[in-house]
Amino acid sequence: MSEPASVYAVYETIRDEIATVLIGNEEAMEHLTIALLTQGHVLIEGVPGVAKTTLAKLFARVSGLDYSRIQLTPDTLPADITGTTVYREQTGEFETKRGPVFANVVVADEVNRATPKTQSALLEAMQEETVTIDGETHPLPTPFFVVATQNPIEMEGTYELPEAQRDRFQFKIDIDHLSRADETELLDQFNSNPELGPGNASSVISTNELLAAREAVTDRHIAEAVKTYLLDVIAETRERPEVEHGASHRATIMLLNASKARAAIHNRAYVIPDDIKALAKPLLVHRLVLSTDAELSDVNAGAVIDNVLDSVTAPSGDLIAESASAALSDGGDANPDSEQ
Repeated sequence: MSEPASVYAVYETIRDEIATVLIGNEEAMEHLTIALLTQGHVLIEGVPGVAKTTLAKLFARVSGLDYSRIQLTPDTLPADITGTTVYREQTGEFETKRGPVFANVVVADEVNRATPKTQSALLEAMQEETVTIDGETHPLPTPFFVVATQNPIEMEGTYELPEAQRDRFQFKIDIDHLSRADETELLDQFNSNPELGPGNASSVISTNELLAAREAVTDRHIAEAVKTYLLDVIAETRERPEVEHGASHRATIMLLNASKARAAIHNRAYVIPDDIKALAKPLLVHRLVLSTDAELSDVNAGAVIDNVLDSVTAPSGDLIAESASAALSDGGDANPDSEQ
């Protein structure tokens, strides 16, 4: 049965429309798309002025999703996010006033500036996809997608997310400065159109197309050998001497789902080891808790994951191709989203 819009086509459409306004950051766009297609959430870290919030707003706009932004500060209260009840004197009744969390895409700017109590309110909504206001439970919109940002260079007066809360985010994306070539293109673009911004992008995908793409992602095949490779990578993070606490079981499931989504947006019906290798660092780097000795030696989690990938042997391409061929022998297509 053909899909209303292929996963590959959905990603290409989103990427091309964002590129009319924003230069570079293609890897971040890919990770945002994967998270949206697999019901994940994203933590973006970068210095001020590298378009973290702009990217999230653009992504929401071109995806046709309702968008809200929360600027978090130490005095932000949980009710400022979730909402509260207000007494209406005219009617003599209490009315529920929904907070900004009731949107498809919620951008939580500088999440590490909020107090732990406020962070917990946001992260509970991410996990449960419901909000309780004065004892009444309200479902959040579908799809529901949180993009939280934080600034790594201004740590005074911040509250670092605890390990258990960081684990709720599917990806941690680091956004750096553009290359010289991309920054030159950016300069030329804004020289020609100084008013260029997210409002110049158009909605190019419907909610129904996004939901159909979510369903299609789950059909991607993963060979037993690739599944074993995924489990070996996760297990190795728990056995490294530099790591006190390795990847969680939630991380295992998220890596499986994300690998399927990456296969789909690259127009493949099956997962390959390169999908796992490409996603391992952004999916695991914020989850590893390093030992005290490792931290004192200035070892970072990214380097540990690189070592993990170097030490775990990936299955051969022939074995994967043979498994995929067998799985698709009932009439399926190795590139199911390609035009016929």
